[in-house]
Order: sequence, then structure tokens, then C-alpha cells
Amino acid sequence: MPASVDLAYPFKGRWRVQNSPANRVPSHGTALFATAFAIDFVPVAESGRTAPLTCASLVKPEPLDRFPGFGRDILAPIQGTVVAAHGSESDHPAYRGFPSIRYALTQRRRAAAGWATLAGNHVFIEARGVIVALCHLKQGSVRVRIGQEVRIGDVLGQCGNSGNSTEPHVHVQAIDRPDVSKARAVSLSFRGTAPRNGEIVLSAPAS
Repeated sequence: MPASVDLAYPFKGRWRVQNSPANRVPSHGTALFATAFAIDFVPVAESGRTAPLTCASLVKPEPLDRFPGFGRDILAPIQGTVVAAHGSESDHPAYRGFPSIRYALTQRRRAAAGWATLAGNHVFIEARGVIVALCHLKQGSVRVRIGQEVRIGDVLGQCGNSGNSTEPHVHVQAIDRPDVSKARAVSLSFRGTAPRNGEIVLSAPAS
């Protein structure tokens, strides 16, 4: 099994890094479901910010159309073969402020239901002995099918808020086999580097 895999960024435009393995491992606070080296990217506006936090944000769920990246294209970060593609899960409202605390209290139940419940809509790409997973895609947006060959920059779907997600973002992880329950995490980098939490990534289209 390769010890690591280097990827292109799976998007265009500005995205903020969260839960980066460059800051800590396991990056999401757990090694469950081979997420030790997983990373999240949150789409942001030119200001580098996501949707403005208002008084209403603190007390109730927010509609997804307030967020600058909901529906942005998610691109293939590596050339390979699609080995999983799922896109029928609903997108739920965003949870920030006090609603995010209530949502966090239900995470144990979602984890008990399995990885697919946490991932929401997702695509797996197999390349060079590694599976790259991209998760939380928008309902109905997945454009690829199992067995399809993809190249770097091909559109896989759109940024959504399905699965275990408090606001629109894309979760990326690499594993050594398609069965996540038995998989081991593979370290990943992007264009040879590991971006850190809070960093704003500005990615141009793949050439």
C-alpha cells in the first residue's frame, strides 16, 4: 500500500482549510472509519469568509443558499476509476451557533449508523492502489458512475451539505480499500504540500 498520495485540489476558487492533518493526527479527532488523515475544505467568498454570522444564525438552522459555495463544482483530484458513486441523500440546513451544539449531540447516533451516514453523497476514485473519497456532495449532483474513468479536473458533482456536515464543504480522505470499515488511512497532500487549518486555498482550473 502506498504510504501517501499527492492530489490536485478538487475545486476551483477560494476554499478555507479545516481539520487538516498538517495540524494534528487524527485530523478529525478520531481514527474511526480511516479518517486519521482526512481534510475538509469550506468554500468561501472573495473576502475569505463563508456566510455572514447573524443573530438568526445563533438560534436556528440556516438555508443553504446563504452560503457562497453551495453548489460549486467538485472536481476529480486524481486520474483513476470511479468505484463508488452515491447521490440520493438529502442536503440538510446549516447548523452554526447553538443549533450546531444540538446537532453535535446527535453525532454518536449517526456514527453508529455507519460511514455512509456520515459521508452523505460521495464518490470514490481508485488510482495506483489508493481509494480517494470525496464526501458531503449535493443531492442529485453526482455526474459519474461506477466503472467510469476520470481525469484530473473532471466534474464529479457539487458541494453540498449531506451527511455529517454543519455547513457546505467537501471532505477528502484516502484509504487502502473500498470497504471503509476495514480500511486503513493513507496520508495525502495537495500539489506536494499539506495545507494548514485556516489557510485559504486559491485554486485555478486544472490545465
